[in-house]
Amino acid sequence: MSEFVFKMPDLGEGTVDAEIVAWHAKPGDAVTEDQLIVEVMTDKAAVEVPAPVSGRVVSITGGPGDKVAVGSPLIVFEVGDGAMAPATTTAPMPAAPPAAAKKTPAPPGTQASTESPAGRQGRVMASPANRRRAREAGIDLATVVGSGPGGRILRDDVTAAGAAAAPADHPAETTEIKVIGLRRLIAERMSEAKRSIPHFAYVEEVDVTELEALRHHLNLSRPENAASLSYLPLVVMALIRVLDSFPQCNALYDAARGVLVRHRAVHVGIATQTPDGLKVPVIRHAESLELWQVAAQIRQLAERARNGKATRDELVGSTITVTSLGKLGGIASTPIINAPEVAIIGLNKAVERPVVHQGSIAVRRIMNLSSSFDHRFVDGYDAAAMIQALKDLLEHPAMIFIPKARSK
Repeated sequence: MSEFVFKMPDLGEGTVDAEIVAWHAKPGDAVTEDQLIVEVMTDKAAVEVPAPVSGRVVSITGGPGDKVAVGSPLIVFEVGDGAMAPATTTAPMPAAPPAAAKKTPAPPGTQASTESPAGRQGRVMASPANRRRAREAGIDLATVVGSGPGGRILRDDVTAAGAAAAPADHPAETTEIKVIGLRRLIAERMSEAKRSIPHFAYVEEVDVTELEALRHHLNLSRPENAASLSYLPLVVMALIRVLDSFPQCNALYDAARGVLVRHRAVHVGIATQTPDGLKVPVIRHAESLELWQVAAQIRQLAERARNGKATRDELVGSTITVTSLGKLGGIASTPIINAPEVAIIGLNKAVERPVVHQGSIAVRRIMNLSSSFDHRFVDGYDAAAMIQALKDLLEHPAMIFIPKARSK
């Protein structure tokens, strides 16, 4: 047998190191080639790293929250004949009497396994989402009995384990959660954006009564298998139209070179809340898409982001971002710019309320746009003019789809 040293791989895009999020193998474990051994986080995205060989784990480098440089030893394997044989110990511990064995309650309607979790051989079977839930709750999955097929740990198993471990009375209890992975990356980026960018906020109310009527009409005749339209695809379509006249808002600031890069193409980032934190999947070349294609991409990219299946390419490269909290959107907000962009457009909750309309009191559907701009590159007048142009399109939504007249 011999040892194989697996080094932190180059994960692309100039990555110099990666943060350990979670180990899925420990010293003494036998693993097979392509088996997931560790989750890491770069400055761009989370990456699952598989085993390059089959063998037994001799040692690992670092724990959750630690950073390992690209090219540095990450994990050492023992490979060759006998490496995959079950590990032996010189003084095995006697098994606990059945009465003393601690069992995790099975979810209602299921039958708990009689096998002790400590006796589980090989890798714990659980989805990445349930592994994350266990980490956040401080639960060691090796102690949980899975009620799924083949002992797979389900969400209810994690929930039950958490409930069993929680004290009955904990008014003074505190929980410390180490900030690692995507949550750490979000915290660093938000802090840097707020610290380095002089934000200019602009809030305007928009009468979306006609937009709501159009949305409803379009949904009645939507293509087969198409998702029901929300306001978001319509706002994106209007934004694409507006940016043609305000190119300074569809730009990225390259701080290292001191250069503002304006883009003709519109790559719209869609801020999406996921179980792992905020992600911004990107609709590339949105200016070349029609309404239902934009709606389909928003739906597909959001689902991939929430399920942890979005690729790094799908999470980088936006030139302007749209954010919406939907029905929880409140009256107004002050969104933080997604650096290196220079503008972010925020949608607030749409509500019906009495307003003066054409000289009379009428019930209209009103929605606020809360947007932020980088005041170094977007003047207040230009920011206001852009939002007013967007407001005009949303209040007269047929204009979104009428081609612009070409100047002679």
